[in-house]
Amino acid sequence: MSLEKLLSENRIEAISFDRNLIKKSINRGVRDLKASKAVFKTEEYDWCLAIAYNTMLQAGRALIFSKGYRPKGEYQHLSVIEFVHSEFGDKISSKMIKLFDNFRKKRNKIIYEEYDIVSVDEAEEAIKFAEEFINKVKEIVK
Repeated sequence: MSLEKLLSENRIEAISFDRNLIKKSINRGVRDLKASKAVFKTEEYDWCLAIAYNTMLQAGRALIFSKGYRPKGEYQHLSVIEFVHSEFGDKISSKMIKLFDNFRKKRNKIIYEEYDIVSVDEAEEAIKFAEEFINKVKEIVK
């Protein structure tokens, strides 16, 4: 979805550029990545994935803030992913963006519908890609 469409559908809004917002989101993402790794050791793989997803969400929010926008409305998580795809698709692989969205959907199931649906391999993959994603975002927003 394009930036113009996200704006016209009132899913993002312009804000004043604030480097502190970017820094806070990155720091939250780093904190969540550490937590996800700790939860993995407890074999709570659903929560591990949910927290790893939050790492990616916070990193995605940092990217939105870096362009002077923020998500708003009912579908903020999806808006973050669509914004990242639209505005940073040349810097972040389509595979990584697709995994970001897949983890969003899985996290939603974990929170609202089912439990014990994440395998050890899937939890490991979530941590791996969350770490890659946040490191890529750190490079972009330097």
